[in-house]
Amino acid sequence: MAANEHPMQALADFLPDGAFHLVVQYIHHYKVHLTVTQKRKSVLGDYRHAHFNKNHRITVNGNLNKYEFLITLLHELAHLLTFEQYGNRVEPHGKEWKTCYSKLLLEFIQNQIFPGDIMHALQKSLINPSATANGETELLLLLRKYNTIQRNGYCHVADLPHGAIFETDDGRVFRKGNKRRKRFECTELKSGHLFAISPIIEVKIVTV
Repeated sequence: MAANEHPMQALADFLPDGAFHLVVQYIHHYKVHLTVTQKRKSVLGDYRHAHFNKNHRITVNGNLNKYEFLITLLHELAHLLTFEQYGNRVEPHGKEWKTCYSKLLLEFIQNQIFPGDIMHALQKSLINPSATANGETELLLLLRKYNTIQRNGYCHVADLPHGAIFETDDGRVFRKGNKRRKRFECTELKSGHLFAISPIIEVKIVTV
């Protein structure tokens, strides 16, 4: 997996206006080794705590838009702050992490880094942050409307009508079914098998 080490000034290109100096304060203070990676399907970001004379390490996917990049970075910084205070004595996404993450979000909200619609959605995260970015479906769908590149003929599963036919990036074709908790129950047309598919997956619309 290709990755790039970014000098601090270059980091500004990945962040929304006004966020750079706030982020750099944390990175310098805690001596964070920050890596911007190419797109990863399984994660948006990652944190590894300092050990054996190595610095704290954070990775964030470089294909994210500026607001999603910042929120992902804050998610990982919250892990760092939690580790600094509690070490390995608490759950990774327990109440201690939620408190740290909420404080970070509030700092950036108060500095008016985010547009109004995102700030409104983030208010819910302040109360009870999700353990993963994928757990906050409403927020992620909103964030991705700010992507600078939109693929023609594609949309998120959540935006498709019931019964719509769609194709995933691996070429499989599905019919959208009912929502089960946070995922949609979709039928693969070739096999007839049911799959639980995330509402935030971007898929190609199939016209029949």
